[in-house]
Amino acid sequence: MAKMVVAVSCLIMACMVVVAPYAEAISCGQVVSALAPCFGYLTKGGPVPPACCGGVRGLNNAAKTTPDRQTTCGCLKSVYASNSGINLGFASSLPGKCGVNAPFKISPSTDCAKVH
Repeated sequence: MAKMVVAVSCLIMACMVVVAPYAEAISCGQVVSALAPCFGYLTKGGPVPPACCGGVRGLNNAAKTTPDRQTTCGCLKSVYASNSGINLGFASSLPGKCGVNAPFKISPSTDCAKVH
C-alpha cells in the first residue's frame, strides 16, 4: 500500500511539472529540467533518447509567447556557456532530430532579444 501511495504521489508530481509551464512564464529551471535527459546526447552524440525528445517537444509547446521564447533562448545560451562539454552541432541538430521546428537557431551567437 505504501508503494502505491508513493507511486501515485510521484505521478501527481510529474503531472504538475508537465502542466506548470503552461500555466505561467517559463523559467530557466524548467528549461534545464526539460532538457536534462538530453545531456548525454549533447555531449557524446549517438541516438537521441525518447525522454529527451519528449522534453524538447514539451518545451517547444510551452514557449508560445515571445517572452517565453526569449527566456528559453537565453537559458539555452547560458547552459551552453557553462558546460564546455556540449557539442554545438549536436545541440543545433536536436530540434530536427526530435521533429520540432525551433523558432530560433540554437547557437551562442543567437541574439535572443530578436527572437519572436
